[in-house]
Amino acid sequence: MKTPLIIVNLKCYEEGTGKNALKLAKICESVSKEYKINIAVAPQFTDINLISKKVDIPLFSQHLDPVYPGPYTGHISSLSIKEAGAIGTLINHSEKRLSLEEIEKCIKIARKYDLITVCCSKDINESKEIAKFSPDFIAYEDPTLIGTGQPISKMEPETVKEFVEILANINLNIIPLCGAGISTGEDVKIALELGCKGVLVASAIVKAQKPKVVLEDMAKAIK
Repeated sequence: MKTPLIIVNLKCYEEGTGKNALKLAKICESVSKEYKINIAVAPQFTDINLISKKVDIPLFSQHLDPVYPGPYTGHISSLSIKEAGAIGTLINHSEKRLSLEEIEKCIKIARKYDLITVCCSKDINESKEIAKFSPDFIAYEDPTLIGTGQPISKMEPETVKEFVEILANINLNIIPLCGAGISTGEDVKIALELGCKGVLVASAIVKAQKPKVVLEDMAKAIK
C-alpha cells in the first residue's frame, strides 16, 4: 500500500450509506486521480461490494471479527470482506474496540487472506502492545478528539511524534498513521511533518457540505 495515504472512514452516517457512500467513493477516486495521491475508503460492510464494482481505489472494511469461516452468525469474517472487494480492514477503532487477544487473532487471520491491517490505538501504551503483533499500519487516534474538529496533529504534536519514534524502534515495517479531528489540509501537513505516513479522516469529509473541496485541500497538502 503506497503512502502518503488518506483513509476516509464513512462510518454509519446517512451521508455515507448506500448511494451516498458510492457518491463519496467516486469523489475520493476523482481526487485521487486528479492529484495523484493515495486515497482509500472504508464503507459499511453492506456497501463494499457495490462500491468495489464502481470505483478503482482501495476499499477497507470498518471492522473485522477474530473468526475463521464457520458457524459465527452475525460476525464479519476476513473471507467475506475479501470476497466483497476489500483489500484490507480497520481493526480496533475506538467505536469498535477489541481486546489485545482479539486484535492479535484478527491480524493473523487477515494475513492469511492477504488483507492489509490498519489497527487503531488509543494511546502510546496500546500502540506498543499492538506493535508486537506486526500489523501493516497502526493509526494513533485519541478518542477524546474524534469528531471534534480539534486535530490530533495540532492538539498533541509531541505525542504523535513520540508514537512515530516508538514504532520505528519496535518495527520499521509498521507504517504510522494518525487520526481524530483531522479536518483540513494544514492538519494533514502537520501530521506528515511529525512523521506519520498518512491520516484517517471521517466526519470532516462525510458530513461536509462540499466534501470534494475539503478532500482537495487535504490532497494539496500532500502534494
